[in-house]
Amino acid sequence: MTPPRPVTLSVTHRFKASAERVFDAWLDPAKARHWLFVTKTDTPLVRSEVDARVGGTYTFTDSRDGEEVEHVGEYLELDRPRRLVFTLAVPRYSQDYDRVTVDIVPQGTGCELTLTHEMGPDGEQWKDSTVKGWNTLLGHLDAWVDSAANPA
Repeated sequence: MTPPRPVTLSVTHRFKASAERVFDAWLDPAKARHWLFVTKTDTPLVRSEVDARVGGTYTFTDSRDGEEVEHVGEYLELDRPRRLVFTLAVPRYSQDYDRVTVDIVPQGTGCELTLTHEMGPDGEQWKDSTVKGWNTLLGHLDAWVDSAANPA
C-alpha cells in the first residue's frame, strides 16, 4: 500500500447519473477523452489510452496552446461502481506521482462522488488550483454523462 502523501485535498460532486455511468466514464477511453483532463470543453483529448485493470496504466494527452501535455498513471484499485484509486503524474511539469481516490456512493437514481487527491510536499503550492481544476472537470463530467448525446 502506498503511504499517505503530505498534502491532501477533497472535492465532492452530486450527479443525477447512476454510479455505474459515472464510474464507467473514468475508465472508457472513448468517454473519458471528452472530459478527463480536458482544458477546452469543445476539444476532446488528442489521445486516451486505458488499460482498466489493477496494475494497468493510462495515458491522457491534452493539447494546450499547440503543445501536448500527458497525464499518466497506474490503477491501484477498481471496485465498480464504488471506488477507483490511481496514481497521477504530469511529466511535463513534474516526475512526482500523486494518488487519487474516487469514491462513489449511489443515491437513488444518482450518486455522490468524493475525490481525494494526495500530493507530495510541493503540492501545497498547487492545492487551490488543483481543487479548482477537479471541480471544473467534475462539472464537465456531470454535463457529459447527463447529455442526450452520450447514450448509456
